[in-house]
Amino acid sequence: MSATTESVGVPERMIARGGEIEKKLFLRILKVTEAGAVAAARWIGYGDRHAADDAAVEAMRRVLAKFDIDGEIVIGEGERDEAPMLYIGEKVGTGKGPKVAIAVDPLEGTNLAAENKFGAAAVMAVSEPGGLLRAPDIYLNKLIVGPEVVRYEKKTGKHIDLDASAEYNLKIVAEALHRKIEDLIVVILERRRHNDLIKEVRDAGAKVRLVTDGDLMPGIAAGIRGTNVHVGMGIGAAPEGVLTAAALRATGGKMISRFVLPAKANQKSDSEINEECDKFMPRLRNMGITDIDKLLYTEDLAPGKDVIFSATGVTQSDLFDGVNFFENDGARVRSVVMSSGSGIVRFIDTIYVIDKELTPVRLR
Repeated sequence: MSATTESVGVPERMIARGGEIEKKLFLRILKVTEAGAVAAARWIGYGDRHAADDAAVEAMRRVLAKFDIDGEIVIGEGERDEAPMLYIGEKVGTGKGPKVAIAVDPLEGTNLAAENKFGAAAVMAVSEPGGLLRAPDIYLNKLIVGPEVVRYEKKTGKHIDLDASAEYNLKIVAEALHRKIEDLIVVILERRRHNDLIKEVRDAGAKVRLVTDGDLMPGIAAGIRGTNVHVGMGIGAAPEGVLTAAALRATGGKMISRFVLPAKANQKSDSEINEECDKFMPRLRNMGITDIDKLLYTEDLAPGKDVIFSATGVTQSDLFDGVNFFENDGARVRSVVMSSGSGIVRFIDTIYVIDKELTPVRLR
């Protein structure tokens, strides 16, 4: 008996919606982030963030070099003169496969890994060329919420607003989640520039969770229920904002954002702001960014039709545990991989064992 559309199961229908990049790379990119995470994890707690980051970069690049892709790094470790590997514009892969744009943060939270703190991860997103914004290395003011808020906006016509008060936005989130504002947890980077925002959120009644470094993983967590993160607010790095948006494309969450010059964000003098503007604006224009004050939504930051995202924990985070090492070089890693095309989100627990006689596979 032939299968009808009605009889085909949900997994089959979702798999069929995936694009060519997802079909070729969905699970394969896990190898990249897992390799980076394991390499970085060897340096956890030693206080050397550069060594941890370098280890992740080298491992991820080695794995990428074996992929049959014609890849270009659009977000990476910096410009070519600043980074020897995974620099912006670098070509990766064998050159034989599909053309893809790659955004990579080999070690999100370098300080977190160095100090063995919560939230470090190896992160990567892939899309068709043009599917990931070439974000400049400046700041991005972000407001991040989950899919329940998106659904609520469509139903009621009320919308979160980057320029509105924290109280206004928190009321909408609370209504969308059927909670009180007092039940909401808002993640904000612990920076002096956020002192007023932190006070505003607390005065509105919500709880604040401050993170010392790395707002990418908490931003992703805001789009996934069960993480105990309901909103992401504040000014962080723009490249990490693009990676967050790539993940939100799969989970259905939403980000509203706007570029901010670091001098302006940190309330420097007018002369310092003007000097920084002169420094950055030529590069921004070369990247096609002519209006720095324009509001940018999730689809502006990650507009691709076929976006896949992968992250592997280095230390424990809102989404998963970090790397655990066994004797004889065995390791256990936890990852998430997700796709905008099919909407599939997979949390994956992987065990690497070189010699099964010396190191048995362990359930826990």
